Amino acid sequence: MGFLGEYRATRRDERELGEGVWRRAHDRFKRGLDRYHQILESVRAPELRAAAVPVANELADLLPRVRAVCMEAHLRAPSQNQDIPHSTAGYLSDVHRQLSRAGNAMAQAAEALTMARFAVSGSAAAPFACPADDAAGSRSADPSPTRRETSDAPAADRPGAVSGHPESPSAGTHSIRRRRAVVEEYVAAAEALMTAHAPRRG
Repeated sequence: MGFLGEYRATRRDERELGEGVWRRAHDRFKRGLDRYHQILESVRAPELRAAAVPVANELADLLPRVRAVCMEAHLRAPSQNQDIPHSTAGYLSDVHRQLSRAGNAMAQAAEALTMARFAVSGSAAAPFACPADDAAGSRSADPSPTRRETSDAPAADRPGAVSGHPESPSAGTHSIRRRRAVVEEYVAAAEALMTAHAPRRG
């Protein structure tokens, strides 16, 4: 994108998102998404990449939804500073909280991909692990709640569990998918709040 294109995009963001809390929430989410894609470019392990690419697409599909929430929130309560606008029953504070959580979860998804990439790279350098080292293991980098449908995942993939097979990317791919699910849950929660408090028009 050239200078003129960047200028127009910035002006459009200022008009649609303002320069306050809604713009910051949107931009934080977008930075996390960009980071995930940057890390994905350096992933070479076939199994890990095959799992991470669909997740990247699914995460990218959430960005327009986040932008739509932020645009509607700015339309209802314009923000040009760091103060969350007043709203009935404080629902906009709840919306902002869910957006912030979505941004955090997006950053954690990128971190989970980084850890999975390092785990695969490390196993390639040392394919024969010592049993004592396996027993020590490494703790999961993802402390968040798991998706309900992954409750049958191996113990090595659960938060705080010990990984006995660091050479396998399976635990990393499960962690990445869980993070994606958490991101979507927070985005959906923000959308639900906006819908529940939609002003009557006409």
